[in-house]
Amino acid sequence: MEVVLRKMGNSTALIIPPPVLRDLGLAIGHALTLETTAQGGLLLTPKRKYVLADMIAACDRSAPPPADMADWDDLPPAGSEAW
Repeated sequence: MEVVLRKMGNSTALIIPPPVLRDLGLAIGHALTLETTAQGGLLLTPKRKYVLADMIAACDRSAPPPADMADWDDLPPAGSEAW
């Protein structure tokens, strides 16, 4: 698909056709990151919003906690914490 860069005020705009937006699940207001490649191309990537449930689902619950976490369990309260 060919697209054309257009002048908009003092900027240059790339118009993304509606079918492409639909395929990617994008709409006006969504954030994207723009990078250049070593081959002279552009890489435009949607920034995904993180959802706590998705991040928890991606965790390996059988993995042992980091070694430095045990230190936290042995520390005395430093303020008015109530455990």
